[in-house]
Formats: sequence, structure tokens, C-alpha cells
Amino acid sequence: MNKTADSASEKFIVVDDKDNVIGYKSKAAIDKEDLRYRVSALWVRNSKGDILLARRAYTKSHDPGKWGPAVAGTVEKGESYVDNIRKEAMEEIGLTDMKLEKGPKTKRYENHKYFTQWYTCIVNKPATEFVIQKDEVAEVRWFSKRELERQLKENTTDFLKGMGEWLAVFN
Repeated sequence: MNKTADSASEKFIVVDDKDNVIGYKSKAAIDKEDLRYRVSALWVRNSKGDILLARRAYTKSHDPGKWGPAVAGTVEKGESYVDNIRKEAMEEIGLTDMKLEKGPKTKRYENHKYFTQWYTCIVNKPATEFVIQKDEVAEVRWFSKRELERQLKENTTDFLKGMGEWLAVFN
């Protein structure tokens, strides 16, 4: 999300516990009021089975510097999940014209309450060819499944909390 972010005029979708839209609020209001919202996320693999992860920018308010899915974003007013993931993929890592496959929808009610609609795609290009948006992404990197499993055991705090679950679902 190209954010001069979280500006008061920007509205995100607020949902009930069944993911039905119930209103629109700023990100600050969603956080303050502990409301449920929508996120779209993209799990990117290459034809060798490697997984592309993005390290969140160190300036992010939530989980700065942690490795997570290649692309993720909060769904804004007027967007569908798929509209959002296409926009975020282009903005965050310069990815366009990908063949998306719809994945599962997950629900998280820990530090923040949100539904995530997952998408997957196959991309075959070196990490250095992705054009990253520096205020969202510090870096992207391909991980082999074995390396990611090892890193998750040895350096758990370097990754977003759900990474082990997502790896199990998508690989």
C-alpha cells in the first residue's frame, strides 16, 4: 500500500465475524477500536518450489523487519480481495500479469482481528528483478522449503507469527 499512509481520509473495510461488510474506518480507528478488517495475501513460488518472502519495511507500525508473504495488504473501501492483491503486487514488488489462484480464507484474532484471503501464483525470476516499494518492503528473497523450515526453527522471531502455518498450507 503506497501510504502517506493511514491518512484519515483513507478508509478500510470493517467486517463482522462472518466477513460481512459492516462499515469503513481509518486504519488508526480500526486499531484503536479493535475492529475486524480484511487482508489479501499472495504466496509466490517458482517452478523449483522455492518461496518468495518479503521482509517488511523497518518503518512499519506492525511487525517491522519481519519476513512474511511476498505481498499483503489491507483491503480498502471499493476494493474486492482480488482487486487489492493485484494492486498490492504491482505496488509492493512490481509484479503484474500473474496468473492468480484463489487459496483459503483464514481468520486471525490475536493482536489484530482480520480475515485473509490468500492467493498463490508461480513466478520464475530472480529476486533482484522485483521492483520493491521501500516504504512497504525492505527486501525480497527466495527460500527453499528446507531452508525456510530451518530458519523458522532457529530464528522464529524473524518471521510473522503465522509463517509456519502458511508454509504447511501452501507446500
